[in-house]
Amino acid sequence: MSDIIGITMGDPAGVGPEISIKALAGMSPEDRDRTLIYGNRATLEAAKAAIGCDVDLTGRVVDLAVKGAPLPWGKLSPAAGDAAFRFIEKAVRDAEAGRIGCIVTAPINKEALNAAGHHYDGHTGMLRSLTGSQAAYMLLASERLKVIHVSTHVSLKDAIARATTERVLATIRAGNAHLKRIGIESPRIAVAGINPHCGENGLFGTEDDDQIGPAVAAARAEGIDASGPISADTVFHRAYNGAFDLVVAQYHDQGHIPIKLVAFDDAVNVSVELPIDRTSVDHGTAFDIAGKGVANHGNMNAAIAYARKLVAGKRG
Repeated sequence: MSDIIGITMGDPAGVGPEISIKALAGMSPEDRDRTLIYGNRATLEAAKAAIGCDVDLTGRVVDLAVKGAPLPWGKLSPAAGDAAFRFIEKAVRDAEAGRIGCIVTAPINKEALNAAGHHYDGHTGMLRSLTGSQAAYMLLASERLKVIHVSTHVSLKDAIARATTERVLATIRAGNAHLKRIGIESPRIAVAGINPHCGENGLFGTEDDDQIGPAVAAARAEGIDASGPISADTVFHRAYNGAFDLVVAQYHDQGHIPIKLVAFDDAVNVSVELPIDRTSVDHGTAFDIAGKGVANHGNMNAAIAYARKLVAGKRG
């Protein structure tokens, strides 16, 4: 299994090229030799100029053509959306072939992606489609708080409908297996309720009693240390203070808000249950600062570090 990390450059008009270059420049020579950037060489050279960086890209770029590159910084375009898709598609195929051990994705712009005819709700849906996977879960990881989501980029109404017993149980299983893989022998998993105070015995809705509770009971019957449903207004605080290793959030904002509050610059987005490994920064394309050389690459460094941990675990 390859120990090479493949960074996809993201939208060419966003900050992805800059944070990819900054991360590469800050690596040890050994780690740099175990890193490839999937992107466009002309754009990366423009990013180097914007940053004032002279890192050598020879042999470190899987160069894919982008007409008119470098494209204007900070401008949404179908050309950029299509390029971002092609960078990811190539990295996925190389990961499937074993040429790289993990993909680290820089941010894409969903509007540009869809304008180019690639109709996905984001990276996770795209990766699921490209790999033919039945399911993939978004896990946000920071040092003191980790969250996995039952659903992500859907309306709140649809998210409630998706919180079935089967789906909640599958999410618990996926989170438990992932934490074991990164070295947590007996993960303690908390499952957040979907209604205020978990419905107060049906006073505020019955989904917690009818759908989520049975999933927790089934997980416990399988030997998983799962607890819940636990009221969402307390469970993240408890996990942050060490009571749990992972929280299962029922929908996008329920999980994203607490982790972005406590680890806005450090949280890593991890795709769980795909046949390939992928981590990502947990921020957007930041078109307003693209090309100015000021983008913070700390989140990219965290995503790369998590990727190397996954690769080491796979090799071990």
